[in-house]
Amino acid sequence: MPEGDSVFRVAAELRSALGGELLTGADLRVPAHATADLVGRRVLEVVPRGKHLLTRFDGGLTLHTHLRMDGRWKVFAAGERWSGGAAWQIRAVLRTAGRAAVGYRLPVVELLPTAAEQRAVGHLGPDLLGPDWDAGEALRRLTAEPDRPFASALLDQRNLAGLGNVYTNELAFMAGVAPWAPVGGVAGMDRVVALAHRLLTLNRLSHGHVTTGDARVDRRHWVYGRARQPCRRCGTGIRTSTFGAAPQERVVFWCPRCQREP
Repeated sequence: MPEGDSVFRVAAELRSALGGELLTGADLRVPAHATADLVGRRVLEVVPRGKHLLTRFDGGLTLHTHLRMDGRWKVFAAGERWSGGAAWQIRAVLRTAGRAAVGYRLPVVELLPTAAEQRAVGHLGPDLLGPDWDAGEALRRLTAEPDRPFASALLDQRNLAGLGNVYTNELAFMAGVAPWAPVGGVAGMDRVVALAHRLLTLNRLSHGHVTTGDARVDRRHWVYGRARQPCRRCGTGIRTSTFGAAPQERVVFWCPRCQREP
């Protein structure tokens, strides 16, 4: 599932292509909104909210989409051939005079009144890349269940919005704790929150989720995706396993020497 910084970039791309423009064509290929007519409406803005995208139109309507694992928005010039998947995978199309934004494999496509956006995103905690960011509130939510595993608490979008599996694994390493360590026993959770905010902010306009400070493809991460490779700090082989129960099961990576286990 994309991290919050990836969704931030998607929103920026859509905003650049569609913002302020009138829709000359629109097609929502989901049963609930197949007959919706958005032609002639102006795109006011495209706003990221955690891992959600809110495309707002004049007249008080919002298109709420979520990429989850496989979804993707792609922008094409007028007349350009679309590429990004089979035609049957297209779930949404927004056209202007000069651009076409095409949503492939979007698992969430919901048209709702702008005034009712809270129905879609009101459950989210403070957004790491949003104007509502509140480190103190995020810390309060994270530590409200002290027995909850570190990774589970960080991945819960109700605590803070925007973290995915890459950053959660990397933050566990940088904090020196196992992903399943009880969050209440992790010293310096305020520093973890501050670091999460800093990492997403630094990566919001670039690709790769760099956590090491080295943007080279094979040097970007401390532990994520590095199973059986040597730890960059101590040389111990990085381990991997699964954590949690389906459908919330996640892959975790950790260094058994650098990260304390319960």
